[in-house]
Amino acid sequence: MKQTFYSNGKLLITGEYVVLDGAKALALPTKFGQNLIIEEAIGEVIEWKSYDADGSIWFESNITFESIIKKHKHEENQNIKNTLIEILHEAYNLNPDFITKSKGYKITTELTFPKFWGLGTSSTLINNIADWLNINAYDLLRKSFGGSGYDLACAQNNSPILYQLVNDKPVVENIPFNPTFSDKIYFVYLNKKQSSKSAIASYLQNHGDITKTIKKIDAITDTVINATEPKEFAIALQKHEIEMSSILEQQTVKEALFHDFDGVIKSLGAWGGDFVLTISKENPTSYFKNKGYGIVIPYEDMIL
Repeated sequence: MKQTFYSNGKLLITGEYVVLDGAKALALPTKFGQNLIIEEAIGEVIEWKSYDADGSIWFESNITFESIIKKHKHEENQNIKNTLIEILHEAYNLNPDFITKSKGYKITTELTFPKFWGLGTSSTLINNIADWLNINAYDLLRKSFGGSGYDLACAQNNSPILYQLVNDKPVVENIPFNPTFSDKIYFVYLNKKQSSKSAIASYLQNHGDITKTIKKIDAITDTVINATEPKEFAIALQKHEIEMSSILEQQTVKEALFHDFDGVIKSLGAWGGDFVLTISKENPTSYFKNKGYGIVIPYEDMIL
């Protein structure tokens, strides 16, 4: 019997990094995501195959049940396989039945976005595995990959969300965020994938007391959610960039790459890669393409 599971991708609009310390974050599920297809097989092995959005295979391997149970480590050049084994091992600890009561599997994953976009290759996988095995996705994330969990909330919801960790537990609120000026919002890919895991580790290691920052970010998030005019929305995002630039001791992306852009640019998620959000009076596509950034996606084409 074939089973198929699907999870939405994600974009974090406000609260990057500080969401880990309890700040409120606005997150948006995307129209792009990932499928997980489960079929029965034999041999006490998982025949795993992962497809990119263009139909090409980007990862393929056989993973034995034994390696999942014992969490075997393979050579350093097999990082993807090692990460997958770690996730499956923690899933096994939460629900061993999928190993103890099965003869084997043929598992296929299918991304509907290019994997280098950073829209949640890992989070959609973790959520799909949790759905398949009827386990708590946040528990699986915490035990395997780590992170705030906002991406899992996007994977599970089909509308904008306000996300917050309260006493280290996720609180998810569906909100009516649908800006009337969405035709002025675009998402631009920065031509490089940023590792959320390493970015989070660096933030946790280096930040000091950010109690005041969290209050400022919370207020900015409220303004972004409730903004009725593009100028109000843009100014709030600009304030967010300045605040996080101070905390991270990094230039804003506009200062670093697009100082002559007529509008506001905001980093999304881990700074330095993946997508940024832009808001401007004019369609900015030609500006970014002239700068060498060819992937520019309108709000309505990106957000669910």
